[in-house]
Amino acid sequence: MRICVILEGCYPYVTGGVSSWMHQYIQAMPQHEFVVWAINADPSQNGKFRYTLPDNVVEIREVSLTGTVSGRTGSRHSLKLDNEELQALRALVECDRPDWEVLFRVFQEKNTSPEDFLTSRYFVDILSDLCRESYPYTAFSDYFHTVRSMLLPLLRIMCADVPKADIYHTIATGYAGVLARLGSYRFHVPFMLTEHGIYTREREEEIIRADWVLPDFKDLWIRFFYMLSSAAYDGATMVTSLFRRAGLTQVEIGADPGKCRSVANGIHYDRFSNIPVREHDETVNIGAILRIAPIKDVKTMLYAFAEVEQHIPYAKLYIAGPEDDSEYASECRSLLKQLGIRGAVFMGTINVLEHMGNFDFTVLSSISEGQPLSVLESFAAGRPCVTTDVGCCKELIYGEGDDNLGQAGYCVPPMQPHALARAMEDMCHNRARRLQMGRVAKRRAAEYFRHEDMISHYLETYEEVFHRWQA
Repeated sequence: MRICVILEGCYPYVTGGVSSWMHQYIQAMPQHEFVVWAINADPSQNGKFRYTLPDNVVEIREVSLTGTVSGRTGSRHSLKLDNEELQALRALVECDRPDWEVLFRVFQEKNTSPEDFLTSRYFVDILSDLCRESYPYTAFSDYFHTVRSMLLPLLRIMCADVPKADIYHTIATGYAGVLARLGSYRFHVPFMLTEHGIYTREREEEIIRADWVLPDFKDLWIRFFYMLSSAAYDGATMVTSLFRRAGLTQVEIGADPGKCRSVANGIHYDRFSNIPVREHDETVNIGAILRIAPIKDVKTMLYAFAEVEQHIPYAKLYIAGPEDDSEYASECRSLLKQLGIRGAVFMGTINVLEHMGNFDFTVLSSISEGQPLSVLESFAAGRPCVTTDVGCCKELIYGEGDDNLGQAGYCVPPMQPHALARAMEDMCHNRARRLQMGRVAKRRAAEYFRHEDMISHYLETYEEVFHRWQA
């Protein structure tokens, strides 16, 4: 089977998180061929891979949200649209619920370039009508440039050359979800969606806080990403999430409950389970294994550790992970100095297996997560974790359903350094309690989060997708 996996802004350009998950996922299925369809921000990222691709990756196709359109340079032909096509394009501009198959016909079969549409009279007329209806007190120029910048990346990817596959598997909604639906349309095969985090909600939170979006158009941008999510949810044969609560959110956004499944993440338990408990000495070592990026909220962790250090001078914090966002990483380093923290260090990218034995417990301060692999790896090594209450972290710490193993750490509200500090201090003070939580964590990982079980479940899901498609 040839599986086309579609990813935005992660594998193979970025290490950790979803990228590591994807790399291990492909390696675990050597019996299948994989095509990696990777969306990046601009063409300068093409070919700059952080991974050596597995042997069963038979093709990698890159598409950029900016720059020239792959295979298209702007045909400048005289664009002619029928009523059905006009309706679909108007719904697209309005961020409503367009007929995606009609849009694919316009930009694939009719060889229409983004420039053909965005410089056409059709576009100006649609925009003029919508501006009068919805933004009568807003400058038309502001509306024009907002909509154009919103649509251009989407139209670029809709013009992309589509790699052939037996099934398309997108690891998010958004632009990747549209490409999955495009692949399904082009070659008449099914596609499925797996969400690690809820992409639409993450984009909504970003837009609400964003300075680059004019206040008048925040709602429009939010509707745009909800429109993209509907393209994926409506067209997918199967929609999976990592945990039950995320599946409920998918249904709330618009996914058909009958299509939804939960498939938990899995880690290579045996690689971590033999790491011994760290010998007791005069320090308590805290590991933070994450990308240095705003979504991980390293600054809140630093504020919290500044409090911890005042009460527990023997505590040490080791922040390990790639610095993909150099500006944010620089801000974090400056904050470390500003707070006068002496016991924290940025380690850069590490081999987690080699360093996990040096940690007594781990901490994660994210403002958004799905089902974090770093927590599961910590658990497999018998290290409890202090997390924020995002994604399914609470379920990982306390268990859910038939999991009555006990507590494997602490879970606190996000963006609250004082609460995070108190949990870290409690973990530092009570070694016996910490070791007991570590034993619970290890059992939880062993029983519910093994990589081989996850792969088996996804293979079963592929079979079900084909069965549903053919029915």
